[in-house]
Amino acid sequence: MTFGDDFFKTVLDDLLDGVYVVDQDRRIVYWNKGAERISGFSAREVLGAHCFDNLLQHVDGEGCQMCTGECPLAAAIQDGNPREADIYLQHKEGHRVPVWVRVSPVRDAEGHITGAVESFTENSSRADAIERLAKLQEVALLDPVTGVGNRRYLEARLRAALDGFQRYGWNFGMLFLDVDHFKQVNDKYGHDTGDRVLRMVARTLGGRLRASDSLGRWGGEEFLALISNTNAENLRATAERSRKMVAQSSLELGVSRIEVTISIGATMVRAGDTPDSLLDRADRLMYQAKTLGRNRVEDEPPRSSTVESGSSV
Repeated sequence: MTFGDDFFKTVLDDLLDGVYVVDQDRRIVYWNKGAERISGFSAREVLGAHCFDNLLQHVDGEGCQMCTGECPLAAAIQDGNPREADIYLQHKEGHRVPVWVRVSPVRDAEGHITGAVESFTENSSRADAIERLAKLQEVALLDPVTGVGNRRYLEARLRAALDGFQRYGWNFGMLFLDVDHFKQVNDKYGHDTGDRVLRMVARTLGGRLRASDSLGRWGGEEFLALISNTNAENLRATAERSRKMVAQSSLELGVSRIEVTISIGATMVRAGDTPDSLLDRADRLMYQAKTLGRNRVEDEPPRSSTVESGSSV
């Protein structure tokens, strides 16, 4: 039995995984349906572009750019070795999507490298999140604008987390997050675009968290995240990575690119805490981050030597 090129193209298009192929100059020559689904970009939009044009704006877990730096595709073409990595691509709608990528060189009949193929799969944590959101929809705990939990959901999760801490000593932390200068986005682009920006931020944040963590929209442009089984050092690291990932995201709107940053207040649960005391502390720290320049994390006690600031938006 023999198979033609159309057969293999059909097989690749039917995969849930994203698959794309580049030539030796890193020009994209194939883009399957899975890549369209995961990224939001159609084949028509990407074929002929180079991966270093940074269309997907791949970043690592620390928010560092990969397409213009440590690119797995470029490395595979150069040394002929396959690569695997956990990275974040930027969806057409602006939010970050966590994916596991596998890269292999493509060789001709003589063994010369002629390009590379990359496949990428949404991380299982996203599948967990989708299942969790389906359950939220059943009990009306989903925020209709952003697709994450609403305030009622967060209040229930906070009560459960405090109960676990008081009964069993299960530590957790809280991140209070606010989109910087969000009113300017609404005033300049309108509320529909503002809603798209909020969805971008929510999905980017959700991609950074574990299935055991809880994320929701507290109200307006404010989000709340409960980070389970953590300590102060790891809580701050989670907050910093989330801040960087949002700052690396953008929403394309015609000829305009909308980029936003977030300010974060981070605090660990303490003995004697109530929902109000924990929320008040996290909220105060978030406003402290705003006062100190925005696009930053503030925790308690302050760690001025380790605070990383960004530019105001």
